[in-house]
Amino acid sequence: MIERLREDFHNKCYICELKNLQDPEVEHLLPHKNGRYPERMFDWNNLFWACGHCNKVKNQAKYEEGIIDCCRQDPEELISFRFQEADVIAEAKNPEDSKAVLTATLVREVFHLKNTAMRDYKRELRFRELNKEMNILYDNLEEMKQKPESKAVMRKLKALLRRESGFAAFKRNYVRENAERFPELLQYIA
Repeated sequence: MIERLREDFHNKCYICELKNLQDPEVEHLLPHKNGRYPERMFDWNNLFWACGHCNKVKNQAKYEEGIIDCCRQDPEELISFRFQEADVIAEAKNPEDSKAVLTATLVREVFHLKNTAMRDYKRELRFRELNKEMNILYDNLEEMKQKPESKAVMRKLKALLRRESGFAAFKRNYVRENAERFPELLQYIA
């Protein structure tokens, strides 16, 4: 079961999208409340691959019944994920969509919450990894401008924009929001 979950979630946390987790946990989208809801404990559709940091941040009453099930709805269609001016911004595209609003709040919290020293450390780690991935994307986009005919650059960009890639939602959103500059990349995020 564990190996299957790891594969299904591309070995990245379903909340923050950190790849190759060192501290993976099987997270319950809907909490089982220490066995109060036993049907949720082993329901395959309720089991998600998460990092310990995100699982602990999500373990708040406000998230118990209301975040997006990313296996049933594509969060990229509902939330705008941005890495902008060295900050992480997640916003619901429709402010009336309560699940999207709550999920965006959760994403912001995992990148911003500093209420303990350990959370601050783990938040900073995710931020650094996201920054690194975005800089790789920016470098490859710059290389594409300089070498528009390079198949090697296009292969790298295609790999960076795959859903399996770490922080894919942020990278794919950047390309979507800059579609006029990178129309040739839209085929990789369709």
